Amino acid sequence: MTQTFRLTLAQLNPTVGAIDANADLARTAWQEGQRAGAGMVALTEMFITGYQTQDLVLKPAFVNHAMAAIERLARECADGPALGIGGPYRDDSGLYNAYYVLQDGQIAARILKHHLPNEGVFDEKRLFRAAPVSGPYRVGPIRIGTPICEDAWYDDVTETLAETGAEILLVPNGSPYWRNKHELRMNVMVARVVETGLPLVYLNMVGGQDDQVFDGGSFVLNPSAELAAQFPLFDACIRHIDFERTEDGWRARRAELDPMPDEWEQDYHAMVLSLRDYLAKTGFSRVLLGLSGGVDSALVATIAADALGPEAVRCVMLPSEYTSAHSLEDARAVAANLGCRLDTIPISGPRAAVTEALAPLFAGREPDITEENIQSRLRGLLLMALSNKFGEMLLTTGNKSEVAVGYATIYGDMAGGYNPLKDLYKTRVFQTCRWRNANHRPWMKGPAGEVIPQRVIDKPPSAELRPDQKDEDSLPPYAVLDAILERLIEGDQSVAEIVTAGFDRDTVRRVERLIYLSEYKRFQSAPGTRLTRKAFWLDRRYPIVNRWRDPS
Repeated sequence: MTQTFRLTLAQLNPTVGAIDANADLARTAWQEGQRAGAGMVALTEMFITGYQTQDLVLKPAFVNHAMAAIERLARECADGPALGIGGPYRDDSGLYNAYYVLQDGQIAARILKHHLPNEGVFDEKRLFRAAPVSGPYRVGPIRIGTPICEDAWYDDVTETLAETGAEILLVPNGSPYWRNKHELRMNVMVARVVETGLPLVYLNMVGGQDDQVFDGGSFVLNPSAELAAQFPLFDACIRHIDFERTEDGWRARRAELDPMPDEWEQDYHAMVLSLRDYLAKTGFSRVLLGLSGGVDSALVATIAADALGPEAVRCVMLPSEYTSAHSLEDARAVAANLGCRLDTIPISGPRAAVTEALAPLFAGREPDITEENIQSRLRGLLLMALSNKFGEMLLTTGNKSEVAVGYATIYGDMAGGYNPLKDLYKTRVFQTCRWRNANHRPWMKGPAGEVIPQRVIDKPPSAELRPDQKDEDSLPPYAVLDAILERLIEGDQSVAEIVTAGFDRDTVRRVERLIYLSEYKRFQSAPGTRLTRKAFWLDRRYPIVNRWRDPS
């Protein structure tokens, strides 16, 4: 009779700091594995605490709570499958990122992370001590090696595990999303499988945490690099994988292969999930936003409707004398298409009061950007008043192009608690609107169809803070601006390199100057969904005071 082993994989959504609630999720997954006759139930990296904890894990009481919760799980999950769960471990030698294997009422094995990521959004060398490579452990008939997340990106850990008797590799991860990352993960894990000749289970968590989105997408590979299982992106699930012993070692039986959506759907799903989780995990259930009639606020309203449902989204139009009739019509159309509430609060009265109050001090000076920004700040004030009164989180709507060059008013349209578009360039905003109009998925709570009118997408962008204003009065065309920004930000290219690529030197220098001058605004901006490897916040950490400019 063929020897088999069932491994239950829990691709779930923990919450940072909700240790007892995370333990409940783990217990529920274990019970499902128990009912299915599993030999082991596996959860992801640092599951008991949620991930990433940042400096919270340096607090001794926090670590004590997490370790005690794991010990309690061991006792409560004694009669049934083993349980693998990530969490912190501290002893006299230091604090570690660990993976616990709970069996027969006790901690049967404890694997400590060897390679600590220290780039991009990760600061693990600040938090944890690097441990020697842990060996494999036995669960029933099988010896399992567990490289924790980053450990699987290096061949030394996996090769050591193979040499010391591991028969399969189980990789628990807290790997956040960035565009097209899934393909990279797959390529690296295929390399580990080819090098070791062992089946590999890549188990990733799912859910939003601040700006980061953990996208799931767990998978199982056999030594031939054959894909034996593929879990969905962005969705929590629990699935059972059966291994059987063959003449060549353990092999995973073919299981369900979920399709991989394209990058436009992945980005959109990331924005929806990050907003939904940010609100739920911070205690909000409703949002509001200023709906201008422009493309950015239309897209944010759509994301919010898809995340929460249209009934939980309040749109507010705040017109001035510069607001066009088209903008009013377009805002009404977006709100109607989505089924969201739309309130209108003209700012003419508050603006007249502010103008009168400042008149003695402004006497003899011509109107300029100051008066334009007063309009934006009045809108921010009114929206925050609604947020306070009704307990609705205010969403900001600035895209990455605007955030990069500071084309936004601090304490005005930048006011708010979250910004789904913060890492989405303007040119991608247009395309994302087209994608959403043409596509609808079951995880979207908003209506199907063309929810963003084509006129909103096609019309020239404008802040409408003065007569006949267009964004291109102040900025290069977005196609040019975004191409330069991607080279300066994502590519870290020099001015000379970008000019050599065919861009005007004065334009490149101007864009570079605007990026550096706007650092203080970004420092005070709302968090937003991370979609790229160079999102504004932890990925790109620049000084606010910075007099350097590229001399090339």
